Amino acid sequence: MIVLLNFAHPLTEAQQAEVTALVQADVDVRDVPTQVDRSQPMAEAALQLADAAGLTPVEWQTLPLLVNPPGLAPLALALLAEIHGRRGDFVPVLNVRPVPGSLPTRYEVAEIVHLQAIRDEARTRRSP
Repeated sequence: MIVLLNFAHPLTEAQQAEVTALVQADVDVRDVPTQVDRSQPMAEAALQLADAAGLTPVEWQTLPLLVNPPGLAPLALALLAEIHGRRGDFVPVLNVRPVPGSLPTRYEVAEIVHLQAIRDEARTRRSP
């Protein structure tokens, strides 16, 4: 079982099925309301969102997690930094994209982005 913390629009049944197929495991989707006060610092908003997920410190460190980040880029980045601090590594995130040519626009789960793998590979490109 993988816990999907959804900080974005609710996922449709089709999108949830796409996630399940990509991770090849059952997925427990937990929707986290993501309305934030844009006048507050993003770090504070990210802290509040992470707290709203309702996980204990042990769960942050031990549960298999997947994140659907909020659409607001600065908030998504701050939230990932907050989660990294609580967890000790980067969690994978969903890449949800529009289906080309769909009317009305539909969205699909295109991939799971393995941020920790990207980070680890990038480390190999650091100069000594």
